[in-house]
Amino acid sequence: MALLDLLSDHAFLVLGVMLAGILAGFAGGMFGIGGGIITVPVLYAVFQSLGVGEEASLKTAIGTSLSVIVVTSIRSLMTHHRAGHVDGEMLRAWAPWIALGAAAGGILARWAPVEVLTIIFAGGAVYIGYRRIFPKNRTTADVNLMRKRLKIPLGAGTGLFSSLMGLGGGAVGVMVMTLAGRPMHQAIATSAGFGIAVAVPGVIGFMISGWGAPGLPPASFGFVNAAAFVAMASMAAITAPIGARLAHRLNGAFLSKMFGLYVFIAAAGLVWDVFHP
Repeated sequence: MALLDLLSDHAFLVLGVMLAGILAGFAGGMFGIGGGIITVPVLYAVFQSLGVGEEASLKTAIGTSLSVIVVTSIRSLMTHHRAGHVDGEMLRAWAPWIALGAAAGGILARWAPVEVLTIIFAGGAVYIGYRRIFPKNRTTADVNLMRKRLKIPLGAGTGLFSSLMGLGGGAVGVMVMTLAGRPMHQAIATSAGFGIAVAVPGVIGFMISGWGAPGLPPASFGFVNAAAFVAMASMAAITAPIGARLAHRLNGAFLSKMFGLYVFIAAAGLVWDVFHP
């Protein structure tokens, strides 16, 4: 089925994907995430409604989410950089290791069972949500995240974990930076840049690992769906800067708790879709 045919024959689903793109872009800019917490469950449900198998639906949802994150992260990072909140030194030091981990995650996705990917996504989301709603009162401001023994394993782990979850690295990056004593706004701004380091190699990995896989949704290139990308990324590109600008004005603690609540809901919904009889 051609791309235009897919868009016209499923207009209602396209509208749903576009709405998710609006929310993902806004949340991505506001919280320094790529929006994968929003896009993965929505894309999974859309592909399932098209009759795509469970495994192909989830893996394509993750790969497509990463492609959208490229757009969201670039737009968010530009806005945060203009506000002067990005730690450029840390971003440059961590980016190569994040990219390496993300590429490995994209390649590993072909052989990872759908249940394993779901557990990784849901387990990581629940922990991130818990830390957002119930942050630790004590911080470790003396932690130097630029040390090689920290930036290599933490950077590569952030990339690997985020790629397998279909996230942009911001959800993990914000948590790591705030636990190390960095200000919330700096953590959000810098983590927006992590999304680029995760998403670009992650997308390539998911395309390669999914190339020729059976039962993919129409208009897919490996585990990346072009139709969903066009509909979702076009909206996310508009709303990401809006969310980033709003983040500079609102209370970080309140935003953190609201995001944590959504993460719990999204994780529960995906687990139900995959594991319920």
